[in-house]
Amino acid sequence: MSRIKDSSVEEIKAAANIVDVVGARTQLRKVGGRYTGRCPFHEERTPSFSLSPDKGLYYCFGCAAKGDLITFVRETEQLDFTGAIEWLADRFHVQVEYEESSGREDERRRRRERLVSLLEQATVFYERHLWESPGGGPAREYLVGRGLHEEVCREFRLGLAPGGSTLVTKALEQGFSREELASAGLAGRRGSDYFSGRLLFPLADARGRVLGFQARRLREDDPLRAKYVNSPESDLFRKGDLLYGLDRARGAIAKQERALVVEGNTDVLALRQAGVEPVVASMGTALTERQLKELARTTRRIFLCFDGDQAGEAATLRGMDLAAAQGLDVRIVPLPPGQDPADMAERFEDVLGGAVSYLVYRVRLELDRAADRQEGFVRVRELLGRFEESPERQDAARLAADRLDLPREMQAGLVPRGPGSVTGTVSAKALDAGLRRERDALAACMAYPELRPLLAELAPEHFDEESHRRLRAHLLDGEPAGDDLVGLRAELDARGASGALDVRTGRELLLRLRERWLLRELASADLGRMKELQTALGKIREAFLH
Repeated sequence: MSRIKDSSVEEIKAAANIVDVVGARTQLRKVGGRYTGRCPFHEERTPSFSLSPDKGLYYCFGCAAKGDLITFVRETEQLDFTGAIEWLADRFHVQVEYEESSGREDERRRRRERLVSLLEQATVFYERHLWESPGGGPAREYLVGRGLHEEVCREFRLGLAPGGSTLVTKALEQGFSREELASAGLAGRRGSDYFSGRLLFPLADARGRVLGFQARRLREDDPLRAKYVNSPESDLFRKGDLLYGLDRARGAIAKQERALVVEGNTDVLALRQAGVEPVVASMGTALTERQLKELARTTRRIFLCFDGDQAGEAATLRGMDLAAAQGLDVRIVPLPPGQDPADMAERFEDVLGGAVSYLVYRVRLELDRAADRQEGFVRVRELLGRFEESPERQDAARLAADRLDLPREMQAGLVPRGPGSVTGTVSAKALDAGLRRERDALAACMAYPELRPLLAELAPEHFDEESHRRLRAHLLDGEPAGDDLVGLRAELDARGASGALDVRTGRELLLRLRERWLLRELASADLGRMKELQTALGKIREAFLH
């Protein structure tokens, strides 16, 4: 796709009004130089959304949504960066100019657009065949038998493939080529329809564009043995990139700050029909890294609700390990063997109440796999040693102590002392006290420029977080903050303007960061340097009194 010129991006940013855009989503009230209102990203009664029109930044103290105007449009309109810029250009009547691109790039873009258009028309064709043709009767009866109502099936655009060459013939009449039909996964090698006599679930990206299909067998005499068949993998369709239902669930996921991940597409339909909205499906396999990154754009809380059979347990294990390694807050929803989410859709919120943390589930699994108590102890100790202290780790340690029937003097040995080799965190939203102190100190410096000389006395190594170091450089030296720091700047700008910080508090926070660094240096200093560090530490602590 052709790249939008930087000059066009800057022109659009200058012309766009963040108050107008946000105000179309939620009612805003001006308070001083800022605006407040109810957050458009989650349900709330008391306004916690803060907007700075001068800086073009917003932050919600309730759900931590944050960013600038482009971030807001991307999240609310479900667009990528280019799409958000084009959306703003259309809204504020700015002409978009693109960088010169090669003929090959233009051809690739036009080809992709035609394939997406072809898949959209195929989706409409399959929908009509399911709901309007006599041949769709058995499929409609199957859906009724599964307890799925027409309303939810139409919402998710289910369809039916008639078979033969019906679709291919109609597409050729519309001007599409056989090569395009094959590339879109709609025609087989012999030129006939790829799907035949199967119930079709359109598979869309987060923007709702259909990129492929999953087809379920309806007849026992189906020549294909597999119960489910997907569109062939291509540049357009990669199953591991997509989550079924994400385009429908994204708003609910953001509002409820949770994503429920099930295995099957019909589980999604049954739960949505029962009023459970933030649900997506991995389509029968373990979660992939790309799918988790897509979810992480909207929430950090993931509930894995895979079937209670052996395959479901294996998928749960692979998915939860990958999610935990990415720093997501993972909860496991254990289901009885032979049961799936669709079987308990009406009471699924109660089922979610039985969810357990990743560490508790993982400890339970390690103990079940251990040959004896000694091996169980070693397995659990190794696992818990990779995680920082947290309520979840305490719960997991108590579970292990009970299961292993450990005497009190041995229980402390379950959790190694000191920081382990942390490969993940139980909750990415729970910043530790040190990182919170760094953020509050920077927020105070953003709100009160008179603190910046004191900030300049701190070196980059006084901050543990790399993004905090870069923001320090931005505040002191005017270095570009970068698009990836927009969210952090928005959050700290709102915190600084909230009234919770003042100059005195900011000064103390900066001194505390210096104190922390000195204490760390003392822990490993030789005798020659120890006196120097202790003197410096004494001066810092004396400064707290003034």
